[in-house]
Amino acid sequence: MKRKYTFELLKNVGRILFILAVTTVSKPLSAQNTDTHQQTPARLLNQKVVLGPDDKAAFAPAPEGFDRKRENIVCGKIETVEYNSKTVGNKRKMLIYTPPGYSPNKKYPVLYLLHGIGGDEMEWYNQGAPNVILDNLYAEQKLIPMIVVLPNGRAQPNDRAEGNIYLAAPAFENFEKDLLNDVIPFIESKYPVKSGRENRALAGLSMGGGQSLNFGLGNLNTFAWIGGFSSAPNQKSPEVLVPNAIETTKKIKLLWISCGDQDGLIAFSQKLHNYLKENNVPHIWHVDSGKHDFKVWKNDLYLFTQLIFK
Repeated sequence: MKRKYTFELLKNVGRILFILAVTTVSKPLSAQNTDTHQQTPARLLNQKVVLGPDDKAAFAPAPEGFDRKRENIVCGKIETVEYNSKTVGNKRKMLIYTPPGYSPNKKYPVLYLLHGIGGDEMEWYNQGAPNVILDNLYAEQKLIPMIVVLPNGRAQPNDRAEGNIYLAAPAFENFEKDLLNDVIPFIESKYPVKSGRENRALAGLSMGGGQSLNFGLGNLNTFAWIGGFSSAPNQKSPEVLVPNAIETTKKIKLLWISCGDQDGLIAFSQKLHNYLKENNVPHIWHVDSGKHDFKVWKNDLYLFTQLIFK
């Protein structure tokens, strides 16, 4: 079963199914791209991209200026906090964004937003302007008020992106324990958040997209809203991610999969989309115009956050 929605209609839709729509073309990439994800092995990023009939944009791109700071609007607050990680055995840092009008007397759902293999808890903030994007969306009354947590997905004593970043693969896998056993309990003990899977979303870019799919679909009693932005090869096979299509369909509120149409890693997301489609698992497959970089991921964040917790 297929349906096509606009953001206005989504306000009254309880479940989102597989979406196809018309693609659009965004501005070309800057020649001065300093994205840490250009460190991804060239043999992967430069794989030939083969697009099929389904590989189109589900939504129009974000409007011009969506990621630029505006004057005379109420802004949220972003801060760095430390938490004690029993999983790693030391204190770790993460960023917390609280929305405009935040009050400790209200309760909020939470989006856990993950970085890529070359980054840390600061990557989204330094390159993706998440606070600016969200502030602008709040000014336009397009979001449900939420807390956004930007943790460090490298769960090891030295969690900085130093040396050969690919040697930290075990630490990225270990982050599942840190997220479930340390990060979430800390957030729920220190901030006024709503409990229950329906009030938790998990999304990320590249390696963090693979983590989001692995950890989110592997813990459907914890997360109901899941987003993989240009997910890297660390994501598990579709058969492992969704072993029971009926159970996943029953529990998932939103499963978002996206990638750029010039991204050599798109085959991993295409494979998952095709598996989900064949097994009638509700999801959004969004192919943006772009490569493996923050131009695409900013747009993903802009779109994804307008769909969650509604």
